[in-house]
Amino acid sequence: MKLITAIIKPFKLDDVRQAVAEIGVQGITATEVRAAEHVVDSLPKTKIELAVDDDNVEQVIEAITEAARSGKIGDGFIVRGRIISII
Repeated sequence: MKLITAIIKPFKLDDVRQAVAEIGVQGITATEVRAAEHVVDSLPKTKIELAVDDDNVEQVIEAITEAARSGKIGDGFIVRGRIISII
């Protein structure tokens, strides 16, 4: 099992939930967090965590990336171990 942690925009949470459910992943923990952009502002973000089988890691990361991407700066990032994928 691997733990995948992703920081995404809050309005993308339902899209991400649906995308990973379509590939058979059901258990997601979601937490509201704040992300600093520049020194003065902080933006609302949602942190999601999923424990997935080793064989599904790449498929889950791809699903999260596609569902969370809006095409604008600050879409988020995914952490899996020491590797970070920018959405």
